[in-house]
Amino acid sequence: MTNAIIDQLQDKMASSIEALKRELVKIRTGRASLSLLDGIKVNAYGSQMPMDQVGTLTIPENNMIAIKPWDPQLLPAIEKAILASGLGLTPQSDGNVVRLTIPPLTGERRKELVKQVKKIGEEYKVAIRNVRRDANESLKKLKKDKTISEDEMFRLQEEAQKVTDGYVSQVDEIAGGKEKEVMAV
Repeated sequence: MTNAIIDQLQDKMASSIEALKRELVKIRTGRASLSLLDGIKVNAYGSQMPMDQVGTLTIPENNMIAIKPWDPQLLPAIEKAILASGLGLTPQSDGNVVRLTIPPLTGERRKELVKQVKKIGEEYKVAIRNVRRDANESLKKLKKDKTISEDEMFRLQEEAQKVTDGYVSQVDEIAGGKEKEVMAV
């Protein structure tokens, strides 16, 4: 029972780390990345479809993304979806392919993105600490119900703290790597 609480704690924290990685991938670094288009939905055939399901996505140059729709009639819908996404990129179409040119980041914009990365990292650290708090509350409830002893509760809380510290340091490492990537010219 008590090991199940620690296992559940680790599972939730691991999923937080995965969510953090997905979140940070969406932050522009001045280089083209298909992950920038993750989450953008195109209004195609009366439903919202992910960008990668309406055409072929490629990176012909390190600062450009090309989208070749399988149905040329979807070009305006793709352009509209990109403009509405808030990426700050202007699509250029030649009638067959939509091109997104990723402009180089200014020093000021890099600093803004680093702040954003730090804020996201902090949010995920809070989420991880909340998972620890929930586990500690479960342990206190087990002690109150006399399912575990006080010593066992303290031992498990200490173990939960060690797990938490490991995951918080992973968040710092991942966010720090992304900050270096953003600041690299």
